[in-house]
Amino acid sequence: MTQNRRDFIKTAALAAIGSGIAANKLFAETPVSLFSINRSGKGAKLKLRFHPYNLQLKHVFTVATYSRTTTPDVQVEVEYDGITGYGEASMPPYLGESVESVTRFLQQVNLEQFSDPFQLEEILAYVDGIMPGNTAAKASVDIALHDLVGKLLGAPWHKIWGLDKSKAPSTTYTIGIDTPDVVRQKTLEVAGQFNILKVKLGRDNDKEMIETIRSVTQLPIAVDANQGWTDKHHALDMIFWLKEQGIVMVEQPMPKTQLDDIAWVTQQSPLPIFADESLQRLSDVVKLKDAFTGINIKLMKCTGMREAWKMVTLGRALGMKVMVGCMTETSCAVSAAAQFSPAVDFADLDGNLLIANDRFKGMEVVKGKITLNDLPGLGLVKL
Repeated sequence: MTQNRRDFIKTAALAAIGSGIAANKLFAETPVSLFSINRSGKGAKLKLRFHPYNLQLKHVFTVATYSRTTTPDVQVEVEYDGITGYGEASMPPYLGESVESVTRFLQQVNLEQFSDPFQLEEILAYVDGIMPGNTAAKASVDIALHDLVGKLLGAPWHKIWGLDKSKAPSTTYTIGIDTPDVVRQKTLEVAGQFNILKVKLGRDNDKEMIETIRSVTQLPIAVDANQGWTDKHHALDMIFWLKEQGIVMVEQPMPKTQLDDIAWVTQQSPLPIFADESLQRLSDVVKLKDAFTGINIKLMKCTGMREAWKMVTLGRALGMKVMVGCMTETSCAVSAAAQFSPAVDFADLDGNLLIANDRFKGMEVVKGKITLNDLPGLGLVKL
């Protein structure tokens, strides 16, 4: 077999996995020596392990409805034939999950019934069907499986998906709601390191927040109202004012229950309006087409990388803009989301930068830009 033939078969295998096509037959008929990981996997079984891990925030994190200094988290490992994939479930309060609920869910997951980790569609459909909801718990398994499969293939997921890592965008850095002095200090600390900021709004000090930041930097700003504006006329007035201040996009200006009002605002808005709380899973995308300009995809809400990639594809097909976001997470989940960042318009992947006890090194932010490495899977190094 010529070198070109070998390269073709390996590329075809990667493409099959990346497009969601069952590649089991291809792998079965292809000599394992053609792949970077020379393992037969004969008799191997998938093994799931997990443990709680409390994320410690560097600063008090305040949004329109609450403040916190920690985020509960569960770290997950999926092992196959001596190779380990890493995942996690991060659970901010609004998600409605807890260490207890995630643990209960994961205790019901039996991966040992599967002998082929490449059957991602089959395995993750089984995980999704165990019970409704529990999206962060499901995402933790999904992320770990993707890391594992990428390692078995010897390729990072951005390559499996056919993406050019140099096209990854800059990530926003989030400035939480706080006093003017603290906001000014936080802004000065990061203004030289990032190319775009993200500001949480939705309380009665919105203009003060923006004016405080504008007193120290003219960087582009994305804003997230976190459903904080309840009157559509006020929301539209704010958006026009924000446009004058150099804001470039707005997330979730109004409560998700007011979809008609959001659509009215979006139709008249001078800025793109992105769905956050209104968007959970793939089935929501079509429903939001006429109410929002774009969608913000978060792994913890959509059950992980498998569904996130489908949401990217569907959003683009519907003519919508696409954004990738995150919770406060370790570099594990952030690096998972970063794998499809070259395909999006905006990125808010600073969750790992907000914590003081990261367990991994993975995706990095270099001069404000998302920078992916070529390590297999999620590109993680355990610290």
